[in-house]
Amino acid sequence: MAPIPTPSAQPDDATEPYVGLDADGAERRARSRGWTTVRSLPPGSIITMEFLAGRLNFEVDDGTVVRCWKG
Repeated sequence: MAPIPTPSAQPDDATEPYVGLDADGAERRARSRGWTTVRSLPPGSIITMEFLAGRLNFEVDDGTVVRCWKG
C-alpha cells in the first residue's frame, strides 16, 4: 500500500500587507515568499471554494489588490 502523502506547509506569510499593492508587485512578493500558486480575480468573480495549500488569492480592482486570502 502506498504511503499517504504529507501536504506541503503553507508559507508563514500574513495576507493583510498585500492589500493596496499593485497586482504584479503582489504576485512577485507572494512567489518570493514561497506561494506556489497565485490567483488574481476581478471583484465578484464566481470561483470554486476548495482549499488548495500553497495558493494565495487576490481580488484585484483597477490593478490594485483589494482583498487577499489563503487557499
